[in-house]
Amino acid sequence: MRLLRKLGLAATAWLLAQGAAMADTTVKWLHIEVNPAQVKIWEEVARAYEASHPGVKIEMQFLENEAYKAKLPTILQSKDRPNIIYSWSGGVLKAQIEADVLDDITDQVKGYSDTLTPAALAAFSRDGRVYGLPTALSQVGFLYNKELMAKANVDPASIKTWDDLLAAVKTLKAAGVTPIVVGGADKWPLHFYWTHLAVRIGGKPAFDAALRGENGGFAGETFQKSGELFKQLVDLQPFQNGFLGFKNPQAVGYFGDGKAAMTLAISSVYHLQRALAADKVGLGEDKIGWFDFPVVPGGKGAPSDTLGGITGWLVTKGSPKEAVDFLKYFVSKDVQTRLAAGNYIIPVVKGAEVGLNNAFMKRIADNLAKSNYHQNFYDQSLGPSVGRVVNDVTAEIAGGSMSPQDAAKAIEAAWKQGN
Repeated sequence: MRLLRKLGLAATAWLLAQGAAMADTTVKWLHIEVNPAQVKIWEEVARAYEASHPGVKIEMQFLENEAYKAKLPTILQSKDRPNIIYSWSGGVLKAQIEADVLDDITDQVKGYSDTLTPAALAAFSRDGRVYGLPTALSQVGFLYNKELMAKANVDPASIKTWDDLLAAVKTLKAAGVTPIVVGGADKWPLHFYWTHLAVRIGGKPAFDAALRGENGGFAGETFQKSGELFKQLVDLQPFQNGFLGFKNPQAVGYFGDGKAAMTLAISSVYHLQRALAADKVGLGEDKIGWFDFPVVPGGKGAPSDTLGGITGWLVTKGSPKEAVDFLKYFVSKDVQTRLAAGNYIIPVVKGAEVGLNNAFMKRIADNLAKSNYHQNFYDQSLGPSVGRVVNDVTAEIAGGSMSPQDAAKAIEAAWKQGN
């Protein structure tokens, strides 16, 4: 009888233990970050959260940038989908909201959301409802190698207009220096040229008018001219040999290896080039500089207008409440200050900018603070299908297989079809 009782107690204890194990919560977090130093901090934050929240497991998952974009629609339909996913906001976020694959987290972030920069939070909101939390701001501009510029006697501070940039490219080539490296195989790094030219030529009014279908839409004068100016650059053959075969991480590493004078890139590449350089050292602060995308004389865009991203995180439909709780912990002043101090991000949490201790990052933060028009990447802002066309036709202009006029018409046709 005692034996049966002992067995019964043991069985009860086993069942209780199983119940406790079953009650544990796993939050699956899918990211695309390739910088191991930044991921290490993220992992430390996740482990710290687990330590203060017994029974919660934060499971980090990684997908390469292009694979992530291609597979995400399928992933979101899976029963085993991740709970937290990376986002560039924009039209892709709008499509995800309409597909009903995201949680509305408005009520869960009440109060907390007041700690965020309003413009950054707005990028992850629709119709007054919050669907995600921003994590970082970025600007696109030219990073340059000081030694290679000096070798060709090019003064980066003198590159103010588009013609100045073209002249610098010619001078660099004459000196035997590869002017610009770009990851053409991924296409989106090439769309920075066409898009930024449109920002300089037409400013926010031209983009807003195109969205409404006015002035010829995306086939209008602003967008045809941006393609024509981009072709002026392409015709100088400014990029490294085989640029259409380079993936972006390879191109960033090439720049970090000191093989090209410039790269038009997201400001985070300032730090990323070190991680992707062959020697894992890359260009130090004394060898790397920045200048804003040049203006186009006669353009309606303000010199202070910026192109870049507002990136963040979304919570997928049906996720446990711990997913939002962890995000609030992750996008907190303490963590954002730590990431800012490491020069990984321009923070979105108010007060975290005190962590910025680097002249380069402070400059980017100052640029973004002064910008009255911060244009999100077109390939995200216009939604997945139109964004794909933007990237495709920009790469075709760069490869010489499509005219600027046909490229603009193709984007307008895609926009009309989807809207």
